[in-house]
Amino acid sequence: MKIHEYQAKELLAAAGAPTPKHIVARSPEEAGRAFEELGGTGAMIKAQIHAGGRGAGQLKGYAEKLGGVKFAPTKEKAQKLAEAMLTHDLVTKQTGPEGQKISTLIVQADAEPAKEYYLGMVLDRAIGLPVMMASAEGGMDIEEVAEKHPEKILKVAVSPETGLLPFQAQKLAYELGFPADQIAAVVKVMMAVSQVYFSKDASIVEVNPLAVTKKGEVVVLDAKIDFDDNALFRHKDVQALRDLTEENPTEIRAGKANLNYIQLDGNIGCLVNGAGLAMATMDIINYHGGKPANFLDVGGGVTAEGAIEAFRIILSDSGVKGILVNIFGGIAKCDLIAEALVKAGREVGFQVPVVVRLEGTNSARAREILEGVKAELPMIRAAAGLTEAAKMVVELSK
Repeated sequence: MKIHEYQAKELLAAAGAPTPKHIVARSPEEAGRAFEELGGTGAMIKAQIHAGGRGAGQLKGYAEKLGGVKFAPTKEKAQKLAEAMLTHDLVTKQTGPEGQKISTLIVQADAEPAKEYYLGMVLDRAIGLPVMMASAEGGMDIEEVAEKHPEKILKVAVSPETGLLPFQAQKLAYELGFPADQIAAVVKVMMAVSQVYFSKDASIVEVNPLAVTKKGEVVVLDAKIDFDDNALFRHKDVQALRDLTEENPTEIRAGKANLNYIQLDGNIGCLVNGAGLAMATMDIINYHGGKPANFLDVGGGVTAEGAIEAFRIILSDSGVKGILVNIFGGIAKCDLIAEALVKAGREVGFQVPVVVRLEGTNSARAREILEGVKAELPMIRAAAGLTEAAKMVVELSK
């Protein structure tokens, strides 16, 4: 689960990290009032969407070059920027060309940054431990720094039992080049990042940039936090921060049906039981010249009701021209799955070819069931193996 920048900074502030004052605004008038409340001498207007690269983005259809982060020297300018952002979708590297609607802004006190750094904590799967990452090259181009100059990204492995230790934070701060009189403030931010990461079951916590202002203060100017969905039951306060307007409506619908669904931009729908098998299915579709329209894992216990809802969700994407059903029957027997597919076909009504590959317990009986409804449901095609199924669905989807 993702949250907005202002929510991430509020969590970090509660853990002890210094942040500039900000006020949430959802209209040009609110932005103008917030500007005055912050002193009326200048403020940053920042779009709040679940995507990075806002500052380097572009408002779709807006005549001038304008992204999602801009300084306003006057109240009038703040209102004009707010109006532009709230009426134009923001296109960034992470949103794709369609862009993303902006519903919320923050008006943030201008911190006057003099130097920018990067901090982040994430699980390093290679070593099986969280790592605190830091760089003296913070800002909008941190991804480019990581790609071209990985030696500039410092890393420290962190024990889940203890969290980041003060001496580790101090060492990192010195290695980043902070002077002695700023070390304590930097350590405070690092400890806050670690505290939020572990206490809230975050999957990533980023501070970018961590800034040193012209006055020599260390502040969190921007932050990003994502959470482990599987741990949200432990954090009702985090669940309350969820903004459904920022999420794909179809993915929300799938979540309510306990289906793991992610919409993609291909034309072949996938219905698979098991995340690993779903990834392999997508790979083989790509290998044979197709393009998956989604990732959909229905889990180990496929039911008729679950299959029907899964097909409805897949077919709600008008770009889908064919569906590959790839099921390995273990807990759920193949004949029961075949019966569920037939029921789904009768209720949903397949208007595109549905290629079915079933392997595992009672697979022979399952193929007999599908063979028996060929006349009634001609769009269902059985395949003997995954390669045959992939080739068939790619050809039928052309």
